[in-house]
Parts: sequence; structure tokens; C-alpha cells
Amino acid sequence: MVEISRGLEDVLIKTTSLTFIDGHHGVLRYRGYDINDLVEHSSYEELIYLMLYGELPNRKQLNEVKAKLNENYEVPEQVINAIYSLPRNCDAIGIMESAFGIMASVYNPKWDKEKDRDNAIQIIAKTATVVANVFRAKEGLKPKMPSPSQSYAKSFLEASFDRKVGEKEIKAMDAALILYTDHEVPASTTAGLVASSTFSDMYSCIVAALAALKGPLHGGAAEEAFKQFVEIGSPDKVDEWFKINIVEGRKRLMGFGHRVYKTYDPRAKIFKKLAQQLSQENPEIKKYLEIAERLEKLGIETFGSKGIYPNTDFYSGIVFNGLGFPIYMYTALFALSRTLGWLAHFIEYVEEQHRLIRPRALYVGPEYKHYVPVDKR
Repeated sequence: MVEISRGLEDVLIKTTSLTFIDGHHGVLRYRGYDINDLVEHSSYEELIYLMLYGELPNRKQLNEVKAKLNENYEVPEQVINAIYSLPRNCDAIGIMESAFGIMASVYNPKWDKEKDRDNAIQIIAKTATVVANVFRAKEGLKPKMPSPSQSYAKSFLEASFDRKVGEKEIKAMDAALILYTDHEVPASTTAGLVASSTFSDMYSCIVAALAALKGPLHGGAAEEAFKQFVEIGSPDKVDEWFKINIVEGRKRLMGFGHRVYKTYDPRAKIFKKLAQQLSQENPEIKKYLEIAERLEKLGIETFGSKGIYPNTDFYSGIVFNGLGFPIYMYTALFALSRTLGWLAHFIEYVEEQHRLIRPRALYVGPEYKHYVPVDKR
């Protein structure tokens, strides 16, 4: 009997030197570097170089990455016009798909080993502009381009908001960018890889990845996790909510469980620390954090023996809310971070392992049928 792997679970489709995951011990590494060390000591700009070139940059190389980012925030006028022409209630990821579809037509970069990494950095810069203006358009604010700075996170945040952002906010955004950069080959990365295997341009590959991310079974987890905190409303209501909704099986505990991790997601631990830092000066965030911490305790007591623990999305929404972003932007912020990981995988596949991805399907339909003309049916 032919065995079908529905969902391609545990099917290996490529080799990678980008990301290592040990789901049983809660380990995540990029190019050999532990996620905790990168968040604590590195920056997103350093990670861009690491993921695209294979090693951490020296000072000259790091400055070159920053310069390329600062030079490429501009996007075609048609992109801004399209973002602002759509109704404000449009889905943020859907708007991003439209923006990248336009850039795919305008730029249409061909695969070229001499230019692929430069093109990737250009795309990363333009993604900040797109995401910032998706937010601004949905909020009814005027278009705004990121200004050059020494920090991609700072440029993005100051383009999103009409205010100066503090160092604590910049650090939290920079950490979030690092934490969400890559996670091997989930649905969105796989969708983009299929597109890249046809030699479609990088912008179109991002559209494919975004289309997969837009589905609620992949993207949206941080949004749903935060919504449950809002629904609970107060730390003293957690126990009752948990009993009625989770113990009695009315709802699923969002932000818990992961197909790969069978222990505490290492990214969730860092997002929790970031949320704690942001809560020190924000009573609303402190309230949500207290709700989440109590909910986490009950969740682990109930599901921990089954290998179900908080994943990265459990606390990330609190961090994004603390930075000033509404719930509808959380998946777009994930996409902002994951763009680097997507591009690194596409480049790795096209340059090192390229083969058109063309799986087969097992036919289970009827045998041969004799065709009957329409008037005799």
C-alpha cells in the first residue's frame, strides 16, 4: 500500500545550514548561534549578514549592510498608491500581497549569484516601508518613509508612528525581528520555496509565502493568543475563564503547543522577558502580562505532561501591543521579521540545491468512462 504523508509531516525537502531546532530540549540556533546569544548581544543587521552570507559580519561588513538598508527604503509610487487605495478594513497581509505583487512587476529581478544577496537586502528594506504604511493607511495616517539610521528597528518604528521611540522599544523590536526571522520550513517558507524552484523572482516568492501565512492555520496565532487575554480582561478572572473554556473543552488554549517543540519554546521565554520590560512603564501591558503568566501556569499544569507548552506567539502579542501596534498588525509584523528567513531559504535552495518542486498525487478516482455526448445524457 502506498503511504501518503498528509501535511508532509517529517518529510525532508531540502538541506539547510540556516536554522537548527531541537524540539525536545528547546534549542534554536541560526547558523550555529544560539537564539539567546543573538538577542542578547547581536542586532538584526548582524543577523541579516549572518543569514545571507554565513558568518557574523566584521565592522566594515556590518556598516555596508546598514548602508544598503538605508539606501533602499524607497518603494515605487504605485505601491504606496495601492496601499492607500484599498479600504482600511482590508487584511494587513492581503495588502502586503498586493504591494509585493506590484514590486514583482516593477523590479522582476532575475536570479544571479552576484546580485541575489544585494537584492535580498533591498527587499528587506522595502518590507519595512510596506509594513509601516500598511499600518498607517489602516490608521488613517499619511504615508511616511523610513528615515536612514543605525537601526532598522528604529527606522521602521519611527516610520510607523508620528513620535520618537525609546531605546527600550527599539531593543524590543530588534529582538522580535531576530526571534521571528526563521524556523526551518513551515508552510509559508515551503510555499515560497515551491515558487523559487520555478525560478520565479524573489518578490513573487514572497507573495507565495505571504499567501500561505495569511491562512489562519499558520499566521494569526499571536493575534488569537492576545485576543484571549483581552477576553479574560483581568488577572482575577483567569481561573474561571480557564475552567469554563479550556477544561470544559469549549476553546483551544491559543499560544500553546507546537508541531516541533515538545517543551518550552525558547523564543517564548525571550518574548516573556521583553513583555516584562515593557510592562514596567505601562499599566495596561502589566495587566495583560499578569493574565498571561497566570494562564501559562494553568496551561502547563494541565498540558505540560503531554509536551504542550507556550510557543513563541503566547507572549509576542503583548510585546507588539506594548510597542503601540493593534492586534490586526501582529501577523504583518511576523512577516516583516520572517522576510529575511524566507529570502535566505530561497537563495540557499536556488543556488545550492535547485530542482523544480513537483510532487505527485495518488489517483483514487473512477476507472475509464465512456464519453456520452451531451444530448444523450
